[in-house]
Amino acid sequence: MAFNVMGSEGVSPVALTSIIARLATVLESQKESMFLLHSRYFCNVHRDAFFNDMNQKDWVIILRERREIVGFSTLQILRCAVDDAERVFLFSGDTIVDREHWQDSTLAGSFGHLILRAMAEYDHSSLYWFLISKGYRTYRFLPVYFNSFYPAYNRTTPPKYTRLIQAVAILKFGEAYDARTGLVRLAGQKDRLTPEMCEVSEARRKDPHVRFFLEKNPAYCLGDELACIADVARENLNRCAWRAIKNTVVDWNE
Repeated sequence: MAFNVMGSEGVSPVALTSIIARLATVLESQKESMFLLHSRYFCNVHRDAFFNDMNQKDWVIILRERREIVGFSTLQILRCAVDDAERVFLFSGDTIVDREHWQDSTLAGSFGHLILRAMAEYDHSSLYWFLISKGYRTYRFLPVYFNSFYPAYNRTTPPKYTRLIQAVAILKFGEAYDARTGLVRLAGQKDRLTPEMCEVSEARRKDPHVRFFLEKNPAYCLGDELACIADVARENLNRCAWRAIKNTVVDWNE
């Protein structure tokens, strides 16, 4: 996954439109466009694996510049019992935004609209965002959007959140999840960032969030993913998140 939004590289020249669609409403031609876009930024991409993964999802956020798809994100609803209570996890899957639009906040705002809907449909006290990150840009979305999240450089992960991460990661990835390191290791079976996308500038390395990600996931270029979690609750959305939501209009396809 790569939440390449609200960064410093690139300029977004044209306003984007956003559709939040049930998977069943997404056309095969749209899926093909998303596959081609994804393949520009990731290597070791296999068509069957990409589409099989997408077909497990419940929602797809589609960003368009006029008629062209320039970004997307997939999301799956996962449920599992943790500490004798059912928990609901919003699992973000493949996500990419074309480089020209890395500073555009439409994806962030669209994601916000989707989680606000989830809060209305599920008990927010048991609702979490489950994210796996194989690049610093993805991990960097967490402090851009949430007041608190785990793991983080400036706070110890409480035992409750360790249990939550372990439970949902094992549910989704089985033995590929390493509880000792907090990483999902798929042994080259899934895509990984291209060499260009793996590069981290010296300026970026000074960011404590980026530095923490690199320390926690040193083999990210091989496709290892850091398992992360955040409470999905209004009080956990920061000012940047609310601003992106306010400034984004979405259409719903159901």
